[in-house]
Amino acid sequence: MSNISYYSPEGLKKLKDELVHLEQVERPRVTQEISDARDKGDLSENAEYHAAKEEQSHLETKIAKLKNVIANARILDESQLDTSKILIHSNVKIKNTTNGMEFSYRLVADSETDVRNGKLSVNSPIGKGLLGKKVGDIAEIQVPNGIMKFEILEISR
Repeated sequence: MSNISYYSPEGLKKLKDELVHLEQVERPRVTQEISDARDKGDLSENAEYHAAKEEQSHLETKIAKLKNVIANARILDESQLDTSKILIHSNVKIKNTTNGMEFSYRLVADSETDVRNGKLSVNSPIGKGLLGKKVGDIAEIQVPNGIMKFEILEISR
């Protein structure tokens, strides 16, 4: 089953750069560690060998998952998107109706999420609750602490 995810050009480049690093730097390093541990003799009681093999297994799993994400990634042409409602890659300004605090976020794919820098996953509870809303709408979003209400103040690209 493929999960199509939409990325900015920078976000997709970051994923591809990570894959290159894993394949060209980390994989040879782990292979060398296995070789060095194998040269130390009896493999049945060689903790270094078993640790290196386990690390190799984790690395190969990570590489396979990353390849799958990249294969199902699409770059979003933001110029074709409707700016009247919140979609992926929308910049939104919202206000918590309970305490009046305002927040600005950009809705992005999971792997681009960086809340400290204002990038919120479209698959997070708040991201899902904002999708499709328009300026002036009140989004009632179920979060672990209950229901939060946000007023949509602004939408841009």
